[in-house]
Amino acid sequence: MKRRKLWLFAVAVWLVTYDIGKVPAQEWDKVLAAAKKEGKVAVIGPVGADRRDVLVEPFEKKYGIAVEYFADRGAGIGPRLSAERGAGQYLWDVAVTGTTTGLLTLMPSGMLDPLEPTLILPEIKDPKRWRGGALEFVDPGRRFLVMTPSQRGTLFVNPKVVKPQELKSYKDLLNPKWLKKIVIDDPTRAGPGQATFTFFLLHPELGPNYIRALAKQQPAVLRDYTQEIDAIAKEKYSVLIGVSDVVFEERIKDGLPLAIVDPRQIKEGSDVSPGSGGLAYFNRAPHPNAARVYLNWLLSKEGQEGFAKVNGYISARIDVPTDHSPWRVPIPGSIKTYTQQAIDIKDDVVALFKEAFGAR
Repeated sequence: MKRRKLWLFAVAVWLVTYDIGKVPAQEWDKVLAAAKKEGKVAVIGPVGADRRDVLVEPFEKKYGIAVEYFADRGAGIGPRLSAERGAGQYLWDVAVTGTTTGLLTLMPSGMLDPLEPTLILPEIKDPKRWRGGALEFVDPGRRFLVMTPSQRGTLFVNPKVVKPQELKSYKDLLNPKWLKKIVIDDPTRAGPGQATFTFFLLHPELGPNYIRALAKQQPAVLRDYTQEIDAIAKEKYSVLIGVSDVVFEERIKDGLPLAIVDPRQIKEGSDVSPGSGGLAYFNRAPHPNAARVYLNWLLSKEGQEGFAKVNGYISARIDVPTDHSPWRVPIPGSIKTYTQQAIDIKDDVVALFKEAFGAR
């Protein structure tokens, strides 16, 4: 009798597992067939030939569906879509961009649909595949997904001038020896400089007093990544705060004497940000089935591995390798500068910076 009960239980489990696997497979086949009839998916994504290639070529090769790709740093997405939609044109299916664009432009303008209903593949819907045990959205409506929460580089040096290991705390920069030897990416505009000063303001051991103290070091404030990095490489300044770490790494590869201070050695750490690794699905998408195939592909292990490696990011999927940028693996408890809270204090950051450093 006991053996029969065990047998019946095993059959029941098999039937449930079979049904669970069968339904997504049938749905996927149906969506994929419809996507091939649509013929293409229209994607707005980050600039850079390598980023474009990794978001286009593997998908086209795998599914035979064309990707119409438009590259934008983020600032131009809102005006472009507003003009198009104002003219009754709904041309785009998917956006791969930063959370600032999502929170300040795409969601307030009502351009997005919830993303979760587009997901089909079990490997994507399984919460155990994702850091923190769930897909991470920045909004209650679950319309904007964080794909690449990565520890961010915030301090940069020329190792010929400053040993990276020398900096153990941001408060080390208040030493008189750094007077007029620091350069900062302008925090009054959206970008890594602003994210860094948002982190300073939010950190309980730094805050407004630290920002005011840093201003007394009379740092230079620039608005161009190339100028900022060259100023360090040419030894005009000793420490750079808040430049794009991705751009900085590219210049390291070019052979310049540069180094990123590992946030794991800094007492206060650094903030976590997805960079341009946010994902959204436009409402009134012209190719809804192709969009679903694309979204499922990009969130698969294959899609995430390519995207994370090219950008130097860390994927939110825990089965994607991190050996290309181990220092970027999120440190538990780190401050996030991509949340609504962080976005809401941007004006406070700018006002405090202008107060401390003088109007610019």
